[in-house]
Amino acid sequence: MIAATILLIVIALVGAPLFTVIAAGAILASFSADISPDIIIIEMHRLAASPNMIAIPLFTFAGVLMSSGGAPRRLVDFYRAAFGWMPGGLAIVTIGACAFFTTFSGASGVTILALGGLLYPILRGEGYKENFSLGLLTTSGSLGLLFPPSLAILVYGIVAGVSIEKMFFAGLVPGVLLILMLSAYSMVHGNRSHVVRHKFDINTLLTAAKGSAWDLFLPAGVVIGIFGGFVSIMEAAAVTAAYVIIVEVFIYREIDLRTQFFGLLVETCVLFGSLLAILLVALGMTNLMIDAQLPMKLLAAIEDHITSPLEFLLLLNLFLLLVGAMMDIFSAIIVVVPLILPLASRYGVDPIHLGIIFLANLEIGYSTPPVGINLFIASQRFNKTIVTLFKSTLPYLLIMLIWLLMITYIPELSLWWK
Repeated sequence: MIAATILLIVIALVGAPLFTVIAAGAILASFSADISPDIIIIEMHRLAASPNMIAIPLFTFAGVLMSSGGAPRRLVDFYRAAFGWMPGGLAIVTIGACAFFTTFSGASGVTILALGGLLYPILRGEGYKENFSLGLLTTSGSLGLLFPPSLAILVYGIVAGVSIEKMFFAGLVPGVLLILMLSAYSMVHGNRSHVVRHKFDINTLLTAAKGSAWDLFLPAGVVIGIFGGFVSIMEAAAVTAAYVIIVEVFIYREIDLRTQFFGLLVETCVLFGSLLAILLVALGMTNLMIDAQLPMKLLAAIEDHITSPLEFLLLLNLFLLLVGAMMDIFSAIIVVVPLILPLASRYGVDPIHLGIIFLANLEIGYSTPPVGINLFIASQRFNKTIVTLFKSTLPYLLIMLIWLLMITYIPELSLWWK
């Protein structure tokens, strides 16, 4: 048993696909606990039959279409016309554009690849320092994870068994708060560095708004549709995918269906397929852990040392920051959430509030070593070392840690809608 476990760890470290390691671990755990491995297949079938699963590939497809079309360029033009006159205006443009894009792409790396090459030379050309620009683009790639229709929220809702609509509500205020905090820092930096500011011109703004109107209407339509009760999550996903096809193919004509459509479908299938494979085997494994009463054993061990919700939340944040630095966000949700839900319930932490804390920690983890995916993708995109990029993100990570403490210990920021 010990030898097999060590072998699995070695296989994972040398780069084996995560779902194969998890599946092997689940089978190994089932035999060790004398539990039938059939439960893994039962859990996989339950997840595959979940109606909410339909939304994930559709939103993923919409994000792939947007990244391949002209949406990044149109959004940058609009935000620049709207905020370029402010001190640090282009930095605020970067924050807004990245948050918007990550919301629909669902993948921080896609945001950095799609917008990084476009915005980095513009930031440098207008007087922003290299470290500031690199740190801004590296951390901004994960800013949209708390806004609808974030794939991370969808996956958390499915795994935790909580209302996805309520999770969308809960993420709005914390998400906006983080953008405001980062924007304030950008304004201070821009003012001190005397970066280029563009004179506000209403005609330029109206032209940019007209050019990106179809893009800007999309998030508003999704929010109104879901929160207004006009469409379900699945219906919103289907409408979003169809809307993006119409906009990119027939209105802006950035995508040619005859030459690009099949490739975009393949890219979507690869992204969703990799997530689905991990979801299926990981939830089977966590169900085994629950049957083996692992959460209850963890609860008993923690109760011996922690007596208050304040202490629990502090320990939870330290643990999740470590998890975020070691695992990608979807794997972390699938593997860790079923284990901490009973613990959070014991200490009176609302599962919706827990979800926002969880995602906020992992959002920070995107930019922290050793496995912060933003650092690796930005390193490839900007041809800089991981150490250089990590140093450039430190001011932003400090702001995000302050933000994390605020949303952790002021639950009303997440539960304002109750």
